Amino acid sequence: MRKACVTRETKETAISLSLALDGTGRAEIGTGVGFFDHMLELFTVHGRLDVTLSCKGDLQVDAHHTVEDTGIALGDCFREALGDKKGIARFADHVVPMDDVAAQVAVDFSGRPALIFEDMLTGKVGNFDMELVEEFLRAFTAHAGCNLYVKLLRCGNRHHEAEAIFKALALCVRDAVKIVSDVIPSSKGMLE
Repeated sequence: MRKACVTRETKETAISLSLALDGTGRAEIGTGVGFFDHMLELFTVHGRLDVTLSCKGDLQVDAHHTVEDTGIALGDCFREALGDKKGIARFADHVVPMDDVAAQVAVDFSGRPALIFEDMLTGKVGNFDMELVEEFLRAFTAHAGCNLYVKLLRCGNRHHEAEAIFKALALCVRDAVKIVSDVIPSSKGMLE
């Protein structure tokens, strides 16, 4: 199985994260940020990943460092678990409806980071600042080394907006990291 573990400690967060790309959707997640935990559980289940995550962050400040550093750690785990990316599909895209909302996500595990996030999420869901969805995705993209395109095709309930994005991302990740051949999917012969 393609697996990775990361431990990351700063003055702002202490994170322990393990990832199995070829998992069953088993999520053991605790960041202290309830809504974020819910989104990560959706990502894990629908991505058919196994994720164990513990994060102790400076939540007395706000959830920003916890969310961003979790994105960094998760991206690092993806990069390590994918190795040279031999045989992966590399690309995937999905549209996911969630009641009144629909999100479109596309990913390319090219080795080069780029995030195109077409819609500014604003407001709060409970105590969770919706702008942190983009912060998480930016950190994940930079550390996983992927191109990520995210667009809300229809806006609506804020909870549903985030949920549609995380579910679409999960389906993209599941399909893009799937082994479909025995070669590195690049005309250059490598993905960096």
